[in-house]
Amino acid sequence: MLDPDTRRRVLDCLLVAQRHSWDQGLTAAVLDEAGAAGPLRALVDDAVARQRADGRLAELDPACAVNSGAVGELVHALAVRTGDPALTAAVAGQRAWLTSGAPRAADGTLFHLLGSRQVWSDTVYMVVPFLAAVGEPAAALAQLAGHRARLRHPGTGLWAARWDEDAVALADARPWGTGNGWVAAGAARTVGRLPADDARVVAVQVRELLDVCLAHRRPDGLFGDVLDDPAGPADTNVAAMLATAALTGAAEGWLPPSYGATGESLLGAVAARVDELGRVTGASAAPHFDRPGSSPEAQAFLLLADAAHRRWRAP
Repeated sequence: MLDPDTRRRVLDCLLVAQRHSWDQGLTAAVLDEAGAAGPLRALVDDAVARQRADGRLAELDPACAVNSGAVGELVHALAVRTGDPALTAAVAGQRAWLTSGAPRAADGTLFHLLGSRQVWSDTVYMVVPFLAAVGEPAAALAQLAGHRARLRHPGTGLWAARWDEDAVALADARPWGTGNGWVAAGAARTVGRLPADDARVVAVQVRELLDVCLAHRRPDGLFGDVLDDPAGPADTNVAAMLATAALTGAAEGWLPPSYGATGESLLGAVAARVDELGRVTGASAAPHFDRPGSSPEAQAFLLLADAAHRRWRAP
């Protein structure tokens, strides 16, 4: 879907952007998909160099409790490939933080920030694929279930943004587009790492979430920053995240081929918003995500969707 020149420009803009730990994880995933072994190793080594004493990889923001798991997944991948004991030790630290060290609710569901007892939809992407990848499928499924129980609206099937554990109520009930995208993309990334029976359950959940999100697609092919607010601003990154989930499922065979076609359409809608520099325009703008603009995560998800599209189209 992306021609080589556009793909290069989008990647260039991702690489020169200032990035948080979760963006380092997304960037590592992009480099892995591209077969860029040298840059991937350099990024992973830097994540380890910046690992906190408590185990959080690449974490420069002390308030972030779980975002380091996104890059931990790729540190683990290289540890397995290379057998490097330093990488293996770094993954063990990240694993211990998420399984026992990080703050959590009584049932074990992780809080997104230190100093706050809130459960966020973003966390699904940050921790569930990592836990499944490092051989903790029960922990991965428990995190998905804990977040789903608190944030998924049983009537609409859409996910709210945030839950307050102390108030026992939603702190932000809006079906934030990016939040639903984090859940869909994170769960889709997890399916292939689970035992067969568990994988089928999560695959069904991904399909259900895609379907309810797609019902809110706008005539221009995009989605709102808040999915059920047709008058609000659009966010191109939502379409890229959902495209990544749909195309991953189609490429791996746990979603019907029709979802590949839908993902292709979503990918096309985002690709049409790439400017001459390679920036994905119309995304929720980093660093505060309070206006339209561009962000490293929007750059990364376009490239991840494109990679999934190429896998789906491969003979």
